[in-house]
Amino acid sequence: MAENLALGTGKRKTSIAKVFLRSGTGQIEINGRKPEEYFGSEVLALRIKKPLEVTSSHDKYDILIRVIGGGISSQAGACRHGIARVLVAYDEANRPSLKANGFLTRDSRMVERKKYGRRGARRRFQFSKR
Repeated sequence: MAENLALGTGKRKTSIAKVFLRSGTGQIEINGRKPEEYFGSEVLALRIKKPLEVTSSHDKYDILIRVIGGGISSQAGACRHGIARVLVAYDEANRPSLKANGFLTRDSRMVERKKYGRRGARRRFQFSKR
Protein backbone atom coordinates (compact mmCIF):
# COMPACT_ATOMS: atom_id res chain seq x y z
CA MET A 1 0.00 0.00 0.00
CA ALA A 2 1.22 3.51 -0.84
CA GLU A 3 2.39 5.79 1.94
CA ASN A 4 0.61 9.16 2.26
CA LEU A 5 3.06 12.06 2.48
CA ALA A 6 0.42 14.60 3.53
CA LEU A 7 -3.34 15.06 3.91
CA GLY A 8 -5.46 18.11 3.10
CA THR A 9 -9.12 19.08 3.01
CA GLY A 10 -10.56 21.51 0.47
CA LYS A 11 -14.01 23.06 0.55
CA ARG A 12 -16.26 25.15 -1.70
CA LYS A 13 -20.00 25.70 -1.37
CA THR A 14 -21.27 22.30 -0.14
CA SER A 15 -18.41 20.22 -1.61
CA ILE A 16 -15.69 18.66 0.52
CA ALA A 17 -12.55 17.13 -0.99
CA LYS A 18 -10.14 14.93 0.98
CA VAL A 19 -6.74 15.02 -0.74
CA PHE A 20 -3.95 12.49 -0.20
CA LEU A 21 -0.43 13.29 -1.45
CA ARG A 22 1.80 10.36 -2.39
CA SER A 23 5.19 10.17 -4.07
CA GLY A 24 4.81 9.20 -7.72
CA THR A 25 4.75 10.36 -11.31
CA GLY A 26 1.96 12.95 -11.47
CA GLN A 27 -1.16 10.76 -11.58
CA ILE A 28 -4.35 12.41 -10.30
CA GLU A 29 -7.33 10.25 -9.34
CA ILE A 30 -10.71 11.67 -8.31
CA ASN A 31 -13.15 9.11 -6.87
CA GLY A 32 -11.35 6.38 -8.82
CA ARG A 33 -11.35 8.20 -12.18
CA LYS A 34 -9.11 10.59 -14.12
CA PRO A 35 -9.97 14.32 -13.77
CA GLU A 36 -11.02 14.74 -17.45
CA GLU A 37 -13.27 11.69 -17.18
CA TYR A 38 -14.73 12.68 -13.79
CA PHE A 39 -15.53 16.32 -14.61
CA GLY A 40 -16.29 15.80 -18.30
CA SER A 41 -14.69 19.17 -19.00
CA GLU A 42 -11.10 20.04 -19.87
CA VAL A 43 -11.49 23.47 -18.24
CA LEU A 44 -12.37 22.04 -14.82
CA ALA A 45 -9.60 19.44 -15.10
CA LEU A 46 -7.07 22.19 -15.85
CA ARG A 47 -8.41 24.30 -12.97
CA ILE A 48 -7.54 21.67 -10.38
CA LYS A 49 -3.99 21.28 -11.78
CA LYS A 50 -3.10 24.98 -11.37
CA PRO A 51 -1.61 24.66 -7.83
CA LEU A 52 0.71 21.92 -9.13
CA GLU A 53 1.84 24.10 -12.06
CA VAL A 54 2.50 27.11 -9.81
CA THR A 55 4.71 25.02 -7.49
CA SER A 56 6.36 23.08 -10.38
CA SER A 57 5.40 19.75 -8.84
CA HIS A 58 3.03 18.27 -11.44
CA ASP A 59 5.28 15.25 -12.09
CA LYS A 60 6.62 14.66 -8.56
CA TYR A 61 3.52 13.42 -6.72
CA ASP A 62 0.49 11.21 -7.18
CA ILE A 63 -2.72 12.73 -5.84
CA LEU A 64 -5.73 10.75 -4.66
CA ILE A 65 -8.93 12.74 -4.07
CA ARG A 66 -12.24 11.71 -2.50
CA VAL A 67 -14.85 14.39 -3.14
CA ILE A 68 -18.51 14.52 -2.06
CA GLY A 69 -21.37 17.02 -2.21
CA GLY A 70 -22.26 19.91 -4.50
CA GLY A 71 -22.03 20.08 -8.28
CA ILE A 72 -19.04 19.49 -10.53
CA SER A 73 -17.87 23.13 -10.58
CA SER A 74 -18.04 23.27 -6.79
CA GLN A 75 -16.20 19.95 -6.55
CA ALA A 76 -13.45 21.24 -8.85
CA GLY A 77 -13.01 24.28 -6.58
CA ALA A 78 -12.85 22.04 -3.51
CA CYS A 79 -10.24 19.82 -5.21
CA ARG A 80 -8.09 22.83 -6.11
CA HIS A 81 -8.30 24.16 -2.55
CA GLY A 82 -7.43 20.74 -1.12
CA ILE A 83 -4.44 20.26 -3.45
CA ALA A 84 -3.08 23.69 -2.48
CA ARG A 85 -3.49 22.86 1.23
CA VAL A 86 -1.81 19.47 0.92
CA LEU A 87 1.17 20.99 -0.92
CA VAL A 88 1.63 23.48 1.93
CA ALA A 89 1.24 20.72 4.53
CA TYR A 90 4.01 18.74 2.83
CA ASP A 91 6.38 21.66 2.12
CA GLU A 92 5.90 25.07 3.77
CA ALA A 93 8.07 26.67 1.04
CA ASN A 94 5.09 26.37 -1.34
CA ARG A 95 2.97 28.77 0.74
CA PRO A 96 4.07 32.15 -0.76
CA SER A 97 3.46 31.17 -4.39
CA LEU A 98 0.11 29.48 -3.64
CA LYS A 99 -1.07 32.39 -1.48
CA ALA A 100 -0.07 34.94 -4.13
CA ASN A 101 -2.25 33.12 -6.68
CA GLY A 102 -5.20 32.87 -4.24
CA PHE A 103 -5.30 29.07 -4.03
CA LEU A 104 -5.20 28.93 -0.21
CA THR A 105 -8.25 31.17 0.24
CA ARG A 106 -11.50 29.29 0.66
CA ASP A 107 -14.24 30.65 -1.60
CA SER A 108 -16.78 31.40 1.13
CA ARG A 109 -19.73 32.20 -1.16
CA MET A 110 -22.74 30.06 -0.29
CA VAL A 111 -26.32 29.89 -1.54
CA GLU A 112 -28.46 32.47 0.22
CA ARG A 113 -31.31 30.96 2.20
CA LYS A 114 -34.94 31.23 1.11
CA LYS A 115 -36.97 33.80 3.02
CA TYR A 116 -40.65 33.53 3.96
CA GLY A 117 -43.04 35.53 1.79
CA ARG A 118 -40.67 35.19 -1.16
CA ARG A 119 -40.37 32.70 -4.00
CA GLY A 120 -36.62 32.25 -3.45
CA ALA A 121 -33.97 34.13 -1.54
CA ARG A 122 -34.88 37.50 -3.11
CA ARG A 123 -37.43 36.86 -5.87
CA ARG A 124 -40.89 38.12 -5.00
CA PHE A 125 -44.21 36.62 -6.03
CA GLN A 126 -45.83 38.28 -9.05
CA PHE A 127 -47.79 41.39 -8.12
CA SER A 128 -51.45 41.51 -9.19
CA LYS A 129 -53.20 44.87 -9.15
CA ARG A 130 -56.64 43.28 -9.62
